[in-house]
Amino acid sequence: MPCERKPMRYGHSEGHTEVCFDERGRFIVTCGNDGDVRIWEGLDDDDPKFITVGEKAYSLALKNGKLVTAGSNNTVQIHTFPDGEPDGILTRFTTNATHVTFNSSGSRVAAGSSDFMVKVVEVSDSSQQKTLRGHEAPVLSVTFDPKDDFLASSSCDGSVVVWNIEEQTQVISWPLLQKTNDVTNAKSLCRLAWQPRAGKFLAVPVDTKVHLYERGSWDHVSTLSDDLLTQPINVVTWSPCGRFLAAGSVGGSLTVWDANSKLCVERCKHEKGFTVCGLAWHPSGGQIAYTDTEGCLCLLDGLSTSASDAKDYDALFDDDDDDDDRLVDEGLSGANSPVKKREDEDEDDFLMPATGRVRNRGAFLDDENSLDTGSLKLGQDKFGDDDDDDNDTGSAIVPPSAAPPVPLRPVYEGPLPTHPQKAFQSGSTPAHLTHRFMMWNSVGIVRGYNDEQDNAVDVEFHDTAVHHAMHLTNSLGHTVADLSQEAVLLACPGTDELASKLQCLHFSSWDTNKEWMVDLPSGEDVRALCLGRGWAAVATSVQMLRLFSIGGVQREVFSLPGAAVCMAAHGEQLMIVYHRATGFDGEQALGVQLLQLGRRKRQIINGEPLPLTLRSHLTWLGFTAEGTPCYVDSDGVVRMLNRSLGNTWTPVCHTRETCKSKSDHYWVVGVHENPQQLRCIPCKGSRYPPTLPRPAVAILPFKLPLCQTSTEKGQMEEQFLRSVLFHHHYGFLSSSGYEVDEDGQTRSQKEQQELLMKMFALSCKLEREFRAVELAELMTHNVVPLAIRYASRSRRMALAQRLSELALEKSNQVQEEEEQDEEEPEYSVGKVGRANPFKLAGSTKPSAPSGQPRVTNILDNMTSSRKSAPLAGSAGKANKAPVLKPLAPRPKPRSKVPVSKKTPDSTEPPADQQKQPEVPPKTGFQLWLEENRKNIVADHPDMEETDVIKDAMGRFRTLSADERLVRTTFKFHQILNLPKLSVVIFSFISIINLAFWYSKTFH
Repeated sequence: MPCERKPMRYGHSEGHTEVCFDERGRFIVTCGNDGDVRIWEGLDDDDPKFITVGEKAYSLALKNGKLVTAGSNNTVQIHTFPDGEPDGILTRFTTNATHVTFNSSGSRVAAGSSDFMVKVVEVSDSSQQKTLRGHEAPVLSVTFDPKDDFLASSSCDGSVVVWNIEEQTQVISWPLLQKTNDVTNAKSLCRLAWQPRAGKFLAVPVDTKVHLYERGSWDHVSTLSDDLLTQPINVVTWSPCGRFLAAGSVGGSLTVWDANSKLCVERCKHEKGFTVCGLAWHPSGGQIAYTDTEGCLCLLDGLSTSASDAKDYDALFDDDDDDDDRLVDEGLSGANSPVKKREDEDEDDFLMPATGRVRNRGAFLDDENSLDTGSLKLGQDKFGDDDDDDNDTGSAIVPPSAAPPVPLRPVYEGPLPTHPQKAFQSGSTPAHLTHRFMMWNSVGIVRGYNDEQDNAVDVEFHDTAVHHAMHLTNSLGHTVADLSQEAVLLACPGTDELASKLQCLHFSSWDTNKEWMVDLPSGEDVRALCLGRGWAAVATSVQMLRLFSIGGVQREVFSLPGAAVCMAAHGEQLMIVYHRATGFDGEQALGVQLLQLGRRKRQIINGEPLPLTLRSHLTWLGFTAEGTPCYVDSDGVVRMLNRSLGNTWTPVCHTRETCKSKSDHYWVVGVHENPQQLRCIPCKGSRYPPTLPRPAVAILPFKLPLCQTSTEKGQMEEQFLRSVLFHHHYGFLSSSGYEVDEDGQTRSQKEQQELLMKMFALSCKLEREFRAVELAELMTHNVVPLAIRYASRSRRMALAQRLSELALEKSNQVQEEEEQDEEEPEYSVGKVGRANPFKLAGSTKPSAPSGQPRVTNILDNMTSSRKSAPLAGSAGKANKAPVLKPLAPRPKPRSKVPVSKKTPDSTEPPADQQKQPEVPPKTGFQLWLEENRKNIVADHPDMEETDVIKDAMGRFRTLSADERLVRTTFKFHQILNLPKLSVVIFSFISIINLAFWYSKTFH
C-alpha cells in the first residue's frame, strides 16, 4: 500500500487541532486552538473559508450538512455546512466539552466534557437528551456503535466504558489507561473508534497497541501492534470499508493495519515528529488527513484499500508463518488454532467488500425468522466469499448482471407505534434515584431515602400549623406518595410473597387511631394515587380505580378505559389521565376524565383526548390553587382548562422560552391564578432537581401564545384574554356554593374594562371604527358612556352615534333583567358553614357561622336579599316576594305616588294624598354646586355663604360648553323621571347633534 505524503500546510495556531472530511470528500474541515473552523477545498486551497466558534475549538464533527463544534464557552454549537450559519446550541456543560461525534445516521450527537458527563442529544430536538453519568474524571473521547445501541467513552479516570444509550447504564468498563486529573495532562487522548457498518469491533488505543473488543461479548479478541511504535497512540480511525485501521501516535508515527490479517500495511512518519492529534479517512479510502499539535494539516495520498492489494500483502506473508505469529496477539499466536480460524470466518462475514459497495441487506438480517436464502445467496454470488478469494482473487467481484433477480421481501414504511408512557406520580422524581422527591405540592414535601444507611420517608409541611414534620421508616418499600391537609397516603408494589399495600396516615383524625392499611388483591399493583377532601383514589395495574374515604371505608370501584398514567385531586374534583389508544410516530394517545365527587357525583369530562405538543409526553398533572385543572408536557407547555369554552385546554405558558440552555428545564410544583404565578424549580442541565441542597422555587409569568405579541395591540389582547381566563374560577366556586373574594372579582372586572378601553382608544387612533364597536360590545353598560365621550372628543361622530345606540340597548337589557329579578318569587337559603377552603390569604370577608343545630327549621334561615322600598313609595305598591340570589343592591326604579280615586261619598282626598306644592327643578349650576361645595369650602374654610356662591359661579363659568350642557341636561332627570344612565346617554346624543349642526352651519 505505497502512499505519498503531501507537504504540510499551516492551518491554526499552536495547540490541539482536529480534522474531518465531508461526506462526499470535497472539503477538509479543521478546527484549532484559535477558535476557528476552516473549510478547505483541498490541500492547495490558499484562502479557506473560516467560521469563528469561540476562543478555542476543541473538537468537531460533520454529518448531513450539520457542523457540530465543542468550544471553550462550555457549549456544543451547530452550524450549517458549508455556509457556516449558526443553527443554535445543542447542549451545555459546566466546563468545556472535550470531544463530539455523530452517530451513523447523523440524527444524534454525543459529547464528552471535563465535568465527567457524557450527553447524547437529538439533532432535530435538542431537548431530547440523555446524560450518562459514571466517570470520575474528565472524558477523553466518545464514539457511537454503528447500530446506535451502545456508546463507548474513555476518561482520565483510566477507564473505557460501554454504555447502553436507551437505558443510560454501563454495560462494561475496562481499566486500561493511566489515570490523570485533566485532559491536558493525559498521556494519550485515547480516541476510540467503532468499526463501521457491522460494528463488530471496538478499537481502543492502549499505550503503543490497539486492542480490539468484540461487540456483544465484550471480549478482548485481538491486538494490533508494530515494533516501530515507541510512543503512545493518540487517535485511531477505521477505513470506510471497515477493513483497515489507521493510528496516529504522540511521537508522530502513522500506522495502518489490515484488520483481517492483523498485519501492518503502511507506516509513515511526521516530517517534524510532532504529535498527531487528529486523523480522518477520506470517504473513498484513498487519502488520510491528519493534524498535529502545532496546528498544521497534512495529507497521505495514494492509499489503496482494494481487495487485490490487500491480498498481495497477505501473499507476502504466507511464506513466513513465524513473522505472522509475531505480529498477531500473543493469545492467538497459533495460525492454525481453532480460535484463529473462528475469528477469520466470523470477520469475513461482516467485512465490507473492497469495492466499497454495500452488500444486499438480506445478508445482514439479525432475525432468523426473517432470513431470505435467496437474498443471502445473492449477496454471496455478488461479492464472493473471502475464503474463496484467497485462492482466486479474480472471483472477488461478479458483475451485477450475472446475479439472478430475486424478489425482495416487502418492507413496512408506515408510521411506527410509540412506546406507551409509564405511569408516574405528579410532583415526584424518578423512583430509581436513591434520594428523591416522592411528592412536592402546595401542602408540603415528601422525600424518600433508599441507600445503604437508611430507608426512610420524611414529610415536611410548608405551614407547620397543619402538622409537624414526620420521619417514617420505609420498611414496606413505599414508592408512591401523596400529601394533603388531612393525611399522608403511601403505596408500595407487590412481590411474589406480599400483596401491594396502601397505607394512610390520617393525622387530622380526632381519635387515637390515625393509621390504616389495605392490601390490594393478588396481582394488582398501585400505579397512581391522590388525596381529595375526605377521600382517597387509587389507580391499579388492572385498569381499576378504587375510592376510599379518608377513614378507610371503600366507597367506589370502577374500571378505567385504559392503563392509568397519572391522577390528581383538588377538593371534590378528581382528574384521571390514561392511555386511550396506541400512539404512532412518537405521539402519546392519552385520554382524560374529570369527576365531581360531591354529594351529587357527576362526570364533567368523559374520556376526551388530552392535547400534547408534537412528540411529547405528560410530565405534570394537577390543579391550580383555585381548583382549575392544568398539566405540563415534556416540551414545557402549560395548559389550563377553559370552562367557558366547552372545557377546552388553553396553553398559558411555555417554560422552555425562559430557559437559558436547551438542556435546562423547569420542574413545576404549583400553579396559582390569583395572583398569576407558575411556581417551579429551575433544573440546570437536567429535568429533575436534587434533594440536597433544598432547591429554590422560582416564579414564572404566564403568557398566552397570541399573534404579534410584540405590538401594543397584541400585548393588550393577550393581557385581556389572560385576565378573562384566569378569573373563570370565581364563577366555578360560586356555582359550587363556595364564598368568593368579591373584592378580587371586582378588581379583575375593573382590569378587564380598562384594557378594553385602552384597546378601544388604540382602534380609534388606527381609524378602525368597526373594531372599536366590537370592543365596545364587550364592555359593561357603565363603561360604554366613556367610549362615547372619547369618540365624540376624537370627532368621530358616526362612531359615537353607533355607540349611543349600543348603550341604549345595554341599558334596556339591564332594566329588563332587574324587572325579571323583581318579578321572580325566589328566596335565598342561608349558608350553613360552607366556606371556601381554597381562597387565598388576604381575603378579609368573614365566613358564615358554622355549627347550626340540626333541629333548626330551614325556613328560619331564609333571608331576603331585596332591601325595603322607601316609605314614600311603598303606600301604593303591593309587597312582592323576596329575591333568592344574594345580589348586590341595585338602584330601584323610582316609585310613582299612587293617586286614589274619588268615591261618590268623598268630596276631598285624604290629607296624606292631597296634592303637595311642586318643587321647581334645580338648575345645572345648582347641581354642580351641590357636588363641589365640599371642595370649595375645603379650599377656603373661612369663606361665608355668599362668597362661596360667587366663587362657585366663577368656577362654573370656566367649565367647557359640553360639561355645562351635561349639567343642564340633568334637570330632565327630575322632570321626566328618567334613569341616570339614560340622562347621560341623552346628554352625549345632544352633544353629537350640536356638533353636526355646528359643522353644517359654519363649514
